[in-house]
Amino acid sequence: MSYLRSKFRHPALPKNKLGYTVDYYEGSLSTLCAGCGHDSISAAIAQACFELNIEPHRVAKLSGIGCSSKTPAYFLNNSHGFNSVHGRMPSVATGANLANRDLIYLGVSGDGDSASIGMGQFVHVIRRNLNMVYIVMNNGCYGLTKGQDSATADIGSKNKSGQINLFESIDLASLAIELGATFVAQSFSGDKEQLIPLIKAGMSHPGFAFINVISPCVTFNNNVGSTKSYDYVRQHMEATSTFDFVPLAHEIRTQYEEGETQHLTMHDGTVIQLHKLAKDWNPLDRVSAVNAVGRARRDGEILTGLLYMIPECKELHALLNTTDRPLNSLTENELCPGADILESINESLR
Repeated sequence: MSYLRSKFRHPALPKNKLGYTVDYYEGSLSTLCAGCGHDSISAAIAQACFELNIEPHRVAKLSGIGCSSKTPAYFLNNSHGFNSVHGRMPSVATGANLANRDLIYLGVSGDGDSASIGMGQFVHVIRRNLNMVYIVMNNGCYGLTKGQDSATADIGSKNKSGQINLFESIDLASLAIELGATFVAQSFSGDKEQLIPLIKAGMSHPGFAFINVISPCVTFNNNVGSTKSYDYVRQHMEATSTFDFVPLAHEIRTQYEEGETQHLTMHDGTVIQLHKLAKDWNPLDRVSAVNAVGRARRDGEILTGLLYMIPECKELHALLNTTDRPLNSLTENELCPGADILESINESLR
């Protein structure tokens, strides 16, 4: 199987103000499971950058470890990129941002990457208000290691082995609001009409922008007892060896109006409820946002849309009062002002 993307594009593809067609914002051909919602999120990121007329080389895309963290290879081929250690993407993003404030920072993570091993990093990148977009592709499981429950799996949910999750889930959106994130949104991977504008808004926000995207795993949404489970198939076939086969699945998509609730059936037959915020929702009221997310969770719904934001805020460079120039462009003379100035600084600290 070839993983090279075809170079043919329709000659009449529309161009943005920079003269680029949307294929200039694409990446390598995805190796994720067919129908994975993560690919829709990658496409939404590419489309958002295309519509915002962003030059790809102005974007730095960073990730941790997991299925979601593979996706930066699948969008913005002409951008800077760094695939970091599991859960440590925020530290790398912070260091890169402090070194070069002129780039647009886009962090991609998963629920395992952010809500478990990376929870401490997630918390502190919020409180520092780092100027970046932080997207979590949330599927409630560790898809890269055979579908164990992640920390965002709902209590009472059944994993691929048929075990019931006994633990309360971590709601990343409400946690981000509680921690003081200046932009918090939630969406569904199959709702591009909502997701693309949210990504555009996040990239235009002068501070930390968090977007939690529900993205069902098409491979590990199978339960014990299902005739489409891998164990059932192996028991009812003859094979020369045991191997994993991921059946093709159609991506789950939806489209519904503001203020409405949508029931979606997942690949395993379970049903989730999405509720899209009404147009008259006030995203500037923090208490109202926390209460709304809590009510939705109580009712078994997933609230989507722009939940909360602070339009004008101080991002990390403003808080630290750093120079307007990227630190990586400063010369030795500027970084070493001389003994007299250093002595005056030391004296002020005594």
